[in-house]
Amino acid sequence: MLPPTPLLRDLLERAVVTHRDLADRGEEIEDEWSYVNDLHEAWAARLAEVSDRRGDEPCDPAVVIALDEAIAEIEAIADPHRAIDWLSTFPQIVLIAVGEPA
Repeated sequence: MLPPTPLLRDLLERAVVTHRDLADRGEEIEDEWSYVNDLHEAWAARLAEVSDRRGDEPCDPAVVIALDEAIAEIEAIADPHRAIDWLSTFPQIVLIAVGEPA
């Protein structure tokens, strides 16, 4: 038996948690704290808007695989400067994967 197809809201929730972890790494650079948190808040709000609107949709298995791979790449980032670089890129990857404009 195949596992149930996750809902879009579940994938977006994982993306927001991963993005928060990325922001936490970026916060290690004290001078960038406000910038990092502003980026996180803006992108988290955008992902929440998509989740509110489309959260009950089932996810295409290919999208699940793509986001699993993107999340694994993000989780491997240890350098806070690289984390900051990805704060805008990662959510855009998520949005494109789920068929939303970045």
